[in-house]
Amino acid sequence: MKDKGKLVIWPAYIDQTRSRSNGRIISRKNAVKEPHLNEIKDAAKNLGLNPEVEPEKAYPKSWWEVSGRVLVDDRGPKSVIAKQISLEIRKKRGKGVPAKT
Repeated sequence: MKDKGKLVIWPAYIDQTRSRSNGRIISRKNAVKEPHLNEIKDAAKNLGLNPEVEPEKAYPKSWWEVSGRVLVDDRGPKSVIAKQISLEIRKKRGKGVPAKT
């Protein structure tokens, strides 16, 4: 059952190596390569989104891969929150934030 007031962030949402049809919901230039649950959790925590990690879950489009998911506070559109998390991971990895166009 889905928690009220929470959004699900799957690693696939911000994975640069995935196509849009395979689950990525943000642009490639803002995405990160192969994000880990801990990175997503730390980024969400830095953004004040109260993350809850569920490592045993599998993304429905690739049900055979147990990638886990992170539940975060619902504070806006999922794509905006996913982009913020991805950019936070990029900062932590030292990749920098892409310039606005």
